[in-house]
Amino acid sequence: MKICIVSDSHDRAPPLTAAIMEAQACGAQAVIHCGDLIGVNTLRASIKLEIPIHAVHGNNIGDVAALYRMMEKTAGLFTYHGQEAVLELGGRRIFVTHMPHHGQAFACTGDYDLVCHGHSHAAHIGKQADVNGGQCWLVNPGSVAGIDAPGVDAVPTWILGDLERMNFEIRTLQQFNGHDSSHP
Repeated sequence: MKICIVSDSHDRAPPLTAAIMEAQACGAQAVIHCGDLIGVNTLRASIKLEIPIHAVHGNNIGDVAALYRMMEKTAGLFTYHGQEAVLELGGRRIFVTHMPHHGQAFACTGDYDLVCHGHSHAAHIGKQADVNGGQCWLVNPGSVAGIDAPGVDAVPTWILGDLERMNFEIRTLQQFNGHDSSHP
């Protein structure tokens, strides 16, 4: 099973939708949003793509009540999990949070195959040793909006994940830049 992992869209719908469309073209069957989604308007175009979206909150305050109301109206296409999520997708145990230190801590438990987090806006893929002597994938897709992304170009990033092969790849959205990703 392939998945799209995004974070830190910060109310920018066009790059979020573009990343999901690219992921769908690569065979993705679900989306994980690692927080700082902000509002429901960010999701409207993405939900029309009819791919399940799992999201956690993040540290930027949005309209949480509206997110729950939208969840009720989408017949399972959008699930808002609150501060963190425990998912099983493609036979893999996945923990989703916004904050990097929470992600690293949960990756250490040995309870998960993959831990996804956001917040830093810096895309990263790596493995974290766990207490059982194994390793857990720890990924941060960066900012799909490209806001405050490291580097001169501030290019929006997301991750395409293959849960069968446990392979993860950082992807970029070249048609958007971090200075004005609110308009296509």
